[in-house]
Amino acid sequence: MKRLGQGACAAALVVLAMAGCRKDDTQAPAVATDGAPAAAAPADAAPTAVELHDVIETNARYVLGISYPPAANKYPGLAQALSDYAEHAKAELLKAVDELGNDKPTAPYELSLAFDMAVDTPRVVAVSAEGSSYTGGAHGQPLEARFVWLPEKAQLLTAQSLLDSPKGWQAVSDYTSDKLLEQATVRAQGEEMTPEEQQAQVRNLSKMIDEGTAPEAANFAQFQPVMDAAGRIAALRFVFPPYQVGPYSDGTQTVDVPAAVLLPYVAADYRELFAHP
Repeated sequence: MKRLGQGACAAALVVLAMAGCRKDDTQAPAVATDGAPAAAAPADAAPTAVELHDVIETNARYVLGISYPPAANKYPGLAQALSDYAEHAKAELLKAVDELGNDKPTAPYELSLAFDMAVDTPRVVAVSAEGSSYTGGAHGQPLEARFVWLPEKAQLLTAQSLLDSPKGWQAVSDYTSDKLLEQATVRAQGEEMTPEEQQAQVRNLSKMIDEGTAPEAANFAQFQPVMDAAGRIAALRFVFPPYQVGPYSDGTQTVDVPAAVLLPYVAADYRELFAHP
C-alpha cells in the first residue's frame, strides 16, 4: 500500500475522530501479532474484556490512526485478537521512532490501520485488517490480516485447524497457484511489452507464486469466507500480501477457492459451515 501524504493522513485522522465521536463505548479483547490470527482459543477461555477505541495520535515525529468496527465488540475473543494485532503494529512503529534518538525523520513515520467487518452472521464472522506502516524508505510496509470468528464455538478459525491433511493444502496450493499464474499472464498482456518480454515476466513471477503458495498452512494464513444466500461458506478467499506471490507493485492478491475444492479435506468440526454441492 502506498504511504499516505500528510494532507491525506490528516484527513483520515479527522474521519477517524468523527467516527470515534459517534460510537458508543464498546468492549473488546486481544490475540495476533505476526499477521496471522493466533491459534484458536478454547471455548471455555473467557478473555478479559477491554475497550476498543479508535486511536489517533499525531506529532512532529509520527502520525498514527487505527479504526475498529463497533460490531466486533459483540465477540470478546475476536475483539481481543483485533486489539492485540493493533497493539503489536503500534509497538513496532513506536520502537522505530525511539530508535531515531534525538533525530527527526525527514517525513513523519506513519501507521494507518483499519479493521472492517467483512462477514457478520450467527455462525461465521470475519474481520479484515488493512493498512501500512511507514518508518522510512521508498514506501510503507503493508499490513494485511484476516480474522475469522466462530460465535457458536467461541474461537478463531485458523489455517492450521481448517484442513486435516497435507493433501488438502496440496489441493489449495494447486488451485491458487494456477489462478495466480492466470492473473499474472493477464497483467503481462495488458502491458506494452513484446510477447517475449511478457513470457519472461510471467516465468519470473511463476517462481514467486510457487514459493508463496507452497502447500503449507502458513502460506494460507490469511483468508476470509465468501458466504452464500443460505449463510454457508461458498468459498474461502485466500489473501496474499505484497511480496508473497509478486512484487510490491502488484499489491495484495486474492484467490477464491470454492467449497467443492475444500470440502474433501476440511476438518470434521468445520464441514457443516460449508455449502455442500
